[in-house]
Amino acid sequence: MRTSSRKAKGRRLQNWVRDELLSRFTKLSNDDIYCAIMGESGADIKLSPLAQTIIPYSIECKNKETFTGIYKIIEQASTNSKPTQVPLGIIKKNNLQPLAIIDARHFLDLVSKNVR
Repeated sequence: MRTSSRKAKGRRLQNWVRDELLSRFTKLSNDDIYCAIMGESGADIKLSPLAQTIIPYSIECKNKETFTGIYKIIEQASTNSKPTQVPLGIIKKNNLQPLAIIDARHFLDLVSKNVR
């Protein structure tokens, strides 16, 4: 895959996250939530001070094909879940903190539930 194609793929994911956040947090504007320029240091989704008080997360976006193992964890959680349950994966690597894997839209719904 060409470098320009990889960057475009990453930009699409960043734009999706930005648009989803803006649709859920209607009091925030494009000046409050915006995408980093490719190659810029720091988080991929930039948040204004106001947005940071509402969305206390540092958002990094990765759109790669090498995450198949992580998706298999969620597939297994989905297979084992009841219709009323949300599939959740917990992963851990040696000497690092455990991480939670959950559907992005479900996560965004959770964090935006009480704030609009």
